[in-house]
Amino acid sequence: MSDSHTHVAIVGAGPNGLMLACELALAGVRPVVLDQLAGPSDEPKANGLAGQVVRQLDMRGLYHAFGGDDGPPKPVFGWHFAGMPLSFLNIDDNPMYALLIAQPRLVRLLEKRALDLGVDIRWGHRLAEIDTSGEKVAVAVDSDGGGYRLEADYLIGADGGHSTVRKSLGIGFPGYTSPVVSRLAHVQFPEESLIPGRGYLIPGYGLLPFGTNRFGDGTLILVPLEPDRPLLGTMEYGWTPGSAKGAMTFDELRASVRRLVGVDVPIEVPKRPGVHALRRLDGTNSRQAETYRAGRVLLLGDAAHVHSPMGGPGLNLGMQDAVNLGWKLAGVVNGWAPDCLLDTYETERYPVGERVMMHSRAQLALAAPGPEVNALRSLFGELADIPEVSAHLARLLAGSDIRYDVGDSHPLSGLMVPDLVFDDGARVADLLHAARPVLVDLSGGAVSPVADGWTERIDVVTAAMSDPPAAAMLIRPDGYVAWAADEFGDCDADRLRAALTRWFGSL
Repeated sequence: MSDSHTHVAIVGAGPNGLMLACELALAGVRPVVLDQLAGPSDEPKANGLAGQVVRQLDMRGLYHAFGGDDGPPKPVFGWHFAGMPLSFLNIDDNPMYALLIAQPRLVRLLEKRALDLGVDIRWGHRLAEIDTSGEKVAVAVDSDGGGYRLEADYLIGADGGHSTVRKSLGIGFPGYTSPVVSRLAHVQFPEESLIPGRGYLIPGYGLLPFGTNRFGDGTLILVPLEPDRPLLGTMEYGWTPGSAKGAMTFDELRASVRRLVGVDVPIEVPKRPGVHALRRLDGTNSRQAETYRAGRVLLLGDAAHVHSPMGGPGLNLGMQDAVNLGWKLAGVVNGWAPDCLLDTYETERYPVGERVMMHSRAQLALAAPGPEVNALRSLFGELADIPEVSAHLARLLAGSDIRYDVGDSHPLSGLMVPDLVFDDGARVADLLHAARPVLVDLSGGAVSPVADGWTERIDVVTAAMSDPPAAAMLIRPDGYVAWAADEFGDCDADRLRAALTRWFGSL
């Protein structure tokens, strides 16, 4: 392949890299995506989406295509924290959403969407070298077809926790590794041991329930995503026998399960064909890049932050990174936004990453063995039953507890727009399918003329609601409110012009 140029090169074709590629393509910027794998991996990693990202998929018209039920997304009535159940039944404006989808399927759906949008995805192309000394970013790429040089205006590292992009630029990745050994595999139980909807009956032990099971020395998680091969995971605290000694074996998993449960559990390798999970993670990392941006290079997803998987926050965090960055990067490439707009990617998303690491570390601590932790879990359970506390935890786990500093003081500004339904039955999510900013005028048309100069960059919609939350709202492509007003006078018009200029460029 000959040398070439692209506006944006993305290293890593996982969910985060592909989501960013789709966001850019919707804005008319078609990136090149490089991945060293020969094609999408069948290795199961995450098994679903939880939090605000579910609403963002709905805003792109992807919720149903990715397996969501009919109608708009509905909040879940509960979740878990360190394996302890949380109830969100009595929470007003519950922000916690969930969508079960295996990561291999998610990647293939995003790959198809990206290809349909004209993205150039290059499987089997490995990043070999990065040169940031010039006005552009030059990367050397190795592939079976030979090496070549690719020049990009911007380079995005979406290449995971061991990011070559991050390491090549010397960006620090401070944090620490907890001495927790995790093992995960697809397994098969004897068919007659299944108690439908509950778990498996284990000789000498009793019912091993689906979900999270905490024992004296660790935790066992049993997830029946597929009836004939549930996922079984163990977490043991400390460096357990068999860890860090080459690839994990099924016998090693059996031994780990026995140490936790106290009896031999009759699990076997699934008989069905296909790729079955079987992996060990020696140590749990909690690390965050010192910066998400180094000039024309930006980090995304696990390349920018890694954390414990407890509570399932990973894809909610990484894919929201992509939706936050996509429209900003497209605005810079398309020429209407100043380069400094990219700095707001880090200022907005870095604190969210810090919050996820905080609560995932807390969950690791609360899942640890010992009588002192048992007492702490009992106290935490009492606190979590207090409605104000459960609401706080719901916002924390959903990623909705941080308000972006958008330069506007209205109570809605800086938060994700509520799931509004207009008098004609249309939903606010329907207005964001094209990933364009939207000015929603609920005042009867008084606000719209202020945005006349920006109509090539934003959509202006006049709508009606019987009980509107504001007279008008300016919604960014990522679904966050950049400006809102309860009335509309001269001062409000000036604030709107300032918001339009700040986020969508000067005229």
